[in-house]
Amino acid sequence: MGPAAGDAHPSAAAPAGCSGVRAECPDRDPAADRTATGRQRNPRNRTMTSTTVAPRRLLAILLLSALLAGCSDKAAKAADEDTHAHAEGGSHADEAPADSTRISDAQARAAGIVSAAAGQGTIADEHEVQGLLAPVDGRSAQVTARFPGPVRALRANVGDRVRAGQPLASIESNLSLTTYSIAAPISGVVLSRQVQLGAVAAEGQVLFDIGDLSQLWVDLHIFGSDTQHITAGVPVTITRMTDGAAQTVTLERVLPGTATASQSTVARATIDNADGLWRPGAAVRARIVVASTPAPLAVPLSALQTLDGKDVVFVRDGETYQAREVQLGARDARQVAVTGGLQAGEQVVVEQSYTVKADIGKAGAAHEH
Repeated sequence: MGPAAGDAHPSAAAPAGCSGVRAECPDRDPAADRTATGRQRNPRNRTMTSTTVAPRRLLAILLLSALLAGCSDKAAKAADEDTHAHAEGGSHADEAPADSTRISDAQARAAGIVSAAAGQGTIADEHEVQGLLAPVDGRSAQVTARFPGPVRALRANVGDRVRAGQPLASIESNLSLTTYSIAAPISGVVLSRQVQLGAVAAEGQVLFDIGDLSQLWVDLHIFGSDTQHITAGVPVTITRMTDGAAQTVTLERVLPGTATASQSTVARATIDNADGLWRPGAAVRARIVVASTPAPLAVPLSALQTLDGKDVVFVRDGETYQAREVQLGARDARQVAVTGGLQAGEQVVVEQSYTVKADIGKAGAAHEH
């Protein structure tokens, strides 16, 4: 007896809707069913896949952000440097080079900066010696008492300028009991007074020394082999040690013999002393020129400076002063020959060159920032 209708096997109805668990649907892939069934049976697969993908995406995002940030920093830094470079270029464009400076004419006058055209010069072969000032023979006199007696009046003091015939003192004669006057025999300066008011002057006693100091001798002491090179007729520049005032005269004679005390040869010249500032007995310096050599181009020593270990002069072009390296030749006490680096006629700073050097130094420091 066959089975009843209500007890039929579930698989018998499967082909109609393909909904049975074990029934096979002819239109479906069995592998897909197994995969789908496996996913339904193991929900952890979905969770693990989602958990694995999320950190990887986060890591990729972080790496990309870091790269973008680095590129942004570099770009900003490059932009800053470019901006600074443009700013510096704009600020320095109008500045003078590091070895020059700009000084206005008004500033130069206020600082005492003086320029002169470079040109020819003469380099002297000089010998520097020392000497003493002395009164010229025949230009001094002593004033003495003619008769003995007390001094009743004194009318001149040391340093006074007197004229020939001017009364200097009055003495009461012990012989005639009359007062007689003592007068200056020459015009000049009272160098000394050797009597006091009321003192008794002896006959022939020296009362005053008077000297005409409008001219003085300069006795120069020459030692050793220099004596062979120095002769009469050469120029000599005499310099006062007190204030540096100088006077150029001609050497008149070289005295025969040797000074006993110094074992030197004395060469003599005469200087003018109209202002009275050259004083007998004072020591002086002297430069005696024994030979001269022409120089096609020369500058005063006051124009020469050292910059970065090089000999330079400062050449002016308008209000710009530029340090110019020069090659030097022979020199004397006043100037130096220039053999290279400078052209005749160029304006060179000859006074206050150290002021220009200091200004260039400040300008150079401003460039280094």
